Amino acid sequence: MFSTVNKPAERVDAYEKVTGRAKYGADLQFAGMLYGKVLRAKQPSARIKSINVEKARAIPGVWAVMTAQDVPCNEIGVIIQDQQVLAKERIYYIGDGVAMVAAESLDVAAKALESIEVEYEEMGGIFDPLVSKESDPIHPERASNEVVHHKLRKGNVDEGFAGSDVIIEREYETQFVEHSYIEPEVVVAVPHENGSLVTIYGSVQNVFATRDAVARCLKADLSKIRVVQNHIGGSFGGKDEVVSAMACRAALLALKTDRPVKMANTREESIVESYKRHPYKMKYKVGATKDGKLMAMEIEAVADGGAYACQTPFVTWRSVVQATGPYEVPNVKTDTYGYYTNNVYTGAMRGYGSPQVIFANESLMDELAQELGITPLEIRLKNILKNGSVTASGQKLDRHEVSLAEVMKKATEAIGYEEKYKEYSKPQRGDKRRGIGMAISFRGCSLGAEAVDGAGTVLSIQKDGSVYLYSGLAENGQGLKTAFCQIAAEELGIDMKHITFLEANTLISPDSGSTVASRSTLVGGNSVLNAAMRARKALSEFLAGQYNVPAEGLIFKDSNIFTPDGKKLISFAEAANKAFWAGVQLSHVGWYVAPSIHWDEEEGRGNPYFTYVYGCQIAEVEVDMGTGEVTVLNMAAAHDVGRAINPEMLKGQIYGGVMMGLGYGIMEEVETDEGYIANTNFDEYIIPTSKDMPNIIPIIVENPDPDGPFGAKSIGEPTLELGAAAIANAIAQATGRRIRSLPLNLERVLLGHPLKKGRGRK
Repeated sequence: MFSTVNKPAERVDAYEKVTGRAKYGADLQFAGMLYGKVLRAKQPSARIKSINVEKARAIPGVWAVMTAQDVPCNEIGVIIQDQQVLAKERIYYIGDGVAMVAAESLDVAAKALESIEVEYEEMGGIFDPLVSKESDPIHPERASNEVVHHKLRKGNVDEGFAGSDVIIEREYETQFVEHSYIEPEVVVAVPHENGSLVTIYGSVQNVFATRDAVARCLKADLSKIRVVQNHIGGSFGGKDEVVSAMACRAALLALKTDRPVKMANTREESIVESYKRHPYKMKYKVGATKDGKLMAMEIEAVADGGAYACQTPFVTWRSVVQATGPYEVPNVKTDTYGYYTNNVYTGAMRGYGSPQVIFANESLMDELAQELGITPLEIRLKNILKNGSVTASGQKLDRHEVSLAEVMKKATEAIGYEEKYKEYSKPQRGDKRRGIGMAISFRGCSLGAEAVDGAGTVLSIQKDGSVYLYSGLAENGQGLKTAFCQIAAEELGIDMKHITFLEANTLISPDSGSTVASRSTLVGGNSVLNAAMRARKALSEFLAGQYNVPAEGLIFKDSNIFTPDGKKLISFAEAANKAFWAGVQLSHVGWYVAPSIHWDEEEGRGNPYFTYVYGCQIAEVEVDMGTGEVTVLNMAAAHDVGRAINPEMLKGQIYGGVMMGLGYGIMEEVETDEGYIANTNFDEYIIPTSKDMPNIIPIIVENPDPDGPFGAKSIGEPTLELGAAAIANAIAQATGRRIRSLPLNLERVLLGHPLKKGRGRK
């Protein structure tokens, strides 16, 4: 059916990366380049009484020392502009920058920072969002500490609970999690290059968000700020607002010194400053009939937003949409809150508000099944969304295939779930005990009703038939370049080797918003397809006039163009050459805007997304009852992706997502003690390695979506969001104990609660 799409293809950036030719932020060098460093706060909550930088300015090799007084506009933020480029009067968290320097070497920069004298007045901090709810505002310009409150309403929960035979109430909690990208944040700011006021290069996930922040900070026109993405060593949502702040600082130093300035965080600086995955405290109440039919859910989820709003308003909105899980629930009352604290701030991370509520609702479903005396599989099959179902928000699912039953069937069969569940339900002896657990989800694709979702691509056919692409979305390691080249090659009927994908560049690429929300293949891919269709149409109309053939019926295939009856008319390269010399426009901008959707914030109802993806993951574990050690043996991961543009690359997303979910579930936690972070490097912040990798069974389910490019949807985030819940359910079966707090590390599994480390104040 397809020539290039739906087939494995070599990654277009593979050669650069495996040979070491790929340039990452730390590899960049410019003539006369200086090194920028930031002096960070010593306390998580304090008032700045004075800053003396004169000694630093007098050190030979120091070119600039700057404080908040030198920043034209000091407040940035994608949603709420409350994040300080440099702390002016108040310290809101331990990662706040107080002053910065540009020097001829890192050693000189470090010496300059040591000589800066800051006098603080310590203030009491707030480190629990539930305490924050009842406390005076941390940010004095706000009326309260509430960042946001989202609600969702359906039916009448009082009536639903009254009609229930069984009602259970549970509380769940999740932790701060570090993105743990291998490459810490790096930017280089170059002043007055190529007509721009300043150009930013580096490990930038979202070039347009970074441009917007720098322009706001400098009070400059957007057209004067150029941001160019280099190869990026991992991001997972993390290199957005923290990199925007870094870019602002580097730009200020570069313009002050009129020299390029590189800023690169150490691992410790990265962990202290960068935002984390939101910790959640969740209360669930669920009612069901005695045969297992859900009747009502009442949910309260409270997110710790930390010092700044960042992405909290949007993260919690996705949570409220997914809080009930992929189930038919006639009566729902959900409230999701985000509160400011003096902890490290929290923002976008792969999954974006879904892993927390999925851990809760999928644990809850197993607990309810146990209460009713039925299996976890049975209770899910009784209640899952199907074609024509109405979601908790009141949206009827009638436009795409609702494939929950299919992904569950394929996952359970692949891992032998039913047989193993029966076996592991029998009494087990000895220290090593096994369990198997499942989790399912539905996830809205694209930004959703939280924002207008559009993306653009520039596609230009050259006179030799080669093609280049500029996308407004960025390659963050997920394979975007390859997938987009496959889409363009398929539509134009040419070999991928003739397509060059150019780096994201804000002065050339169409502003397509942030590369987040698993929207790239769906929204960005549609813009690529649109651009390729426009180019193909222009060529077809030219050839129709030249050869007296119908433009609509021409076939583009195998780098040639054929008549409707299959006769070769001309090669693609020859056609491009003829069209060029005839003055035909061969450069086109493709634009795609997602279908119209809506959300009523007051009513808590609406159609939040125009399509969804569905997944099921099953974990088989072995638990050492003497030590609490958990070994994940096998994981089956079945995901409906619409259509796989590149099946082999998609499997890579599944492997990576499953491993991140495993880390989230059993080992990763940023340990905080009243705002201080204890584990600021990978010697103490533990992430999974290849030795922790279970046997992973990737299962690609394809139900082409009418709104996707060639039917494709998304995969990046859904692969992560299920793992922790599935592992938690497996551990509960193996041990006979339900643990409702993440991570399920040695202490929790062995003792039922974490040990308090008390190592935060460094």
